[in-house]
Order: sequence, then C-alpha cells, then structure tokens
Amino acid sequence: MGPRGDAIVQMDWMTGAIVNEIEKLGLDENTLIIFTSDNGPILDDGYTDFAEEKLGNHKPGGPYRGAKYSAFEAGTRVPMITYWPSKIQPGKSDALICQIDYYASIANYLNIQLQSNEAIDSQNTFDAMLNSSSKARDILLEESFTLSLRDGAYKYISPIGDKVLPEWLKNKKIESGFENFPQLYDLSKDISEQNNLADQNKDLAKEMKKKLDSIVNINTGM
Repeated sequence: MGPRGDAIVQMDWMTGAIVNEIEKLGLDENTLIIFTSDNGPILDDGYTDFAEEKLGNHKPGGPYRGAKYSAFEAGTRVPMITYWPSKIQPGKSDALICQIDYYASIANYLNIQLQSNEAIDSQNTFDAMLNSSSKARDILLEESFTLSLRDGAYKYISPIGDKVLPEWLKNKKIESGFENFPQLYDLSKDISEQNNLADQNKDLAKEMKKKLDSIVNINTGM
C-alpha cells in the first residue's frame, strides 16, 4: 500500500520496540501503555503517499461511515488499547471514553487533587481503562465542524445552520455528515449510521439537542 502502508508497518515495529525495551528494563509490570489515535482515517489529506491509488479492497474505517473531519463515527471513533500486564486482563470493551478523560483518570489514580476549574470536561474513567467489563461515560460531546452527542446507544448530530464550510474542508473527499437538518442514529442497530431517526423520533432528537445545548452553555458561561 505504498508509503502509507510503509508508515503503518514502521509504526507497528516502533511500538513493539518500545514495549520490548520496557520489558527488558523490568518496567512492564508497573507501566501503563495507551495506544490510540487522534482521529479517524482519511485517504487524501494532502500527503503524496498513494493511499487512494493503492487502497484496493481495504476499508480503513471498517463498518463506520465517514472519515477524519466527519461527524460520522469513522471520524470521531478511534482505536484505544490499554496495556498493563500486572493490572489488565485481555478483553474487548464497549465503554464510552474520551481522550480528555485521561487527565482526570490518571490524576485520580495518582491521588492528585484537581482544582475546581481544571480539566472541567474530563471524567474519571480509570476503571474502564483497566477492566473491559467496567462502564465509563453515559454521554459524550463530539466535535467536528458541527457538534454531536453520544448518549448511550444513540447519537445526535446538530445541523450546521448558517455555517459556511471552509475551502480546505470542501476539498476533502469525505462523507461529512454536515447537514441543515438534525440527525439521530441508534448505533446499537445501525453502526453505519444509515437510518436517520430524527423525523420519526422527534421527542428524543429534541431531548438530545437540549442536553447538547446545556453542555455548551455550561462551558461558555451562558
């Protein structure tokens, strides 16, 4: 898959080299390793790496819709692996965690008291980082060019309103999810976000919009 494939193979090798060195130094039993990504995949992001040309049958986003910059799940849902041999048993988790939660989670584990105005959006999800059967968040605000809200199995995507897409975003070959109407998806049944339920479940759409607005208003002091 060209330079993009080479970079992924190199990243895999480098990660292994770091883990091997930690084990060699005898630090692995007391070291938490978090492997994750800053966004979902995208093929053309301005790099000459032939990712589009050599894609073949590979689906970087798996079953998820969209890509980096998108409001859909392939843009905002990212891999997350936690590794700590003395603390973590192998397992697959369905917990809802945001990367900003690392701040409060690790602080709590280290008994570091946060100030009242410090990392106000961060939540302690440390148990879920160590145990695949533990729960974490109930709701999560997601940001792309618009705002979305995860609440349990449901996801609400706000209309973009009078926002104008910047030129650099218009040129991205992605399914953005940026629309002038509300979107509501049941991810437990529709992980690919194909069936917009906003019209047939208007009460739930309104309720999720209200929750989203309340989060924004708290953080903007409105």
